[in-house]
Amino acid sequence: MATWGDFSRSEPEFAKLVKARFDSHKHKMLATLRKDGSPRISGIDATSLKALDLRRDPRLALHSASLDAEMPDGDAKLAGRATEHTDDGTKNSFAAAVKDASGEDMPPGPFHLFSIDIEEAVLIRVGDPADHLVIETWREGQGLKRIKRS
Repeated sequence: MATWGDFSRSEPEFAKLVKARFDSHKHKMLATLRKDGSPRISGIDATSLKALDLRRDPRLALHSASLDAEMPDGDAKLAGRATEHTDDGTKNSFAAAVKDASGEDMPPGPFHLFSIDIEEAVLIRVGDPADHLVIETWREGQGLKRIKRS
């Protein structure tokens, strides 16, 4: 599996497009696996059981949650495994980075912090003309592949 740095060094332009989709708005959807193995999908900003899911089984999918059904800029997904970071130094550095990037403090209280080891990154866009989808998929060791689907 690859870190974000590994992924972005492997396919820098594609990584920028994927990151732009995730950065374009606050809302994202996270898929985890429940204790019984069934899927759970929830927003990343909602209080839920997803952190407990990831502690038990680190497999996940993160979706950029398109707000526009026309998908003019595409739709991004990451799949991989989560690693929890529990040390105060890492969590304080993260909170400081959030404040630097947004100008806002983290909400008060404890929080869970995970990083993702990436197995797959996908960007799906409506083609030009708009009669097909363009699906670009990056997998570690396989590089970037593009397909068109009608």
